[in-house]
Amino acid sequence: RADLREIRYYYSKKEEFEDAAKYVIPSSILNKVDRYNQAVKDAPPQLYDLYISLYVHNNTQAALAYEWNFCNDHVKRLNKQLCEYFLRVFEK
Repeated sequence: RADLREIRYYYSKKEEFEDAAKYVIPSSILNKVDRYNQAVKDAPPQLYDLYISLYVHNNTQAALAYEWNFCNDHVKRLNKQLCEYFLRVFEK
């Protein structure tokens, strides 16, 4: 979950990170972002969409539940499934 919070932060400030990389060494967060992006490409479609919507597009679970016409608890359960998916992938 901490990794996903960092990834969300990175995407919320992506332009600033890219601009800073012109002057200093790029942030190590890019390695983490690449690792998760590679892992999510094989996720079930709904979890892939969830990752993009929550972490890349920086939506909250409540906003996404409203957009997808789901209850908040359902999005929370999907997010838990996404976290468990990443744990399984990274434990291999």
